[in-house]
Amino acid sequence: MKKKRYIVLSPDGFTIEREKSHYKSLTEAIDAFLIWKERFRPQGYYSSNNGRIALKDLEQNCTFQVV
Repeated sequence: MKKKRYIVLSPDGFTIEREKSHYKSLTEAIDAFLIWKERFRPQGYYSSNNGRIALKDLEQNCTFQVV
């Protein structure tokens, strides 16, 4: 049986990671998301193609997908 791998997609549909194509567990994907989210802390929001997303709402606007 093949092990599950995970990717995290931004609200705009792009992977959040530039160098890593997937994560080995959901926990690893969530940890990567939290690190990625911190990059936007200084401006206080994520700027999406559809407008600004408050950091508190960012997780609900991202997709954690099994691949």
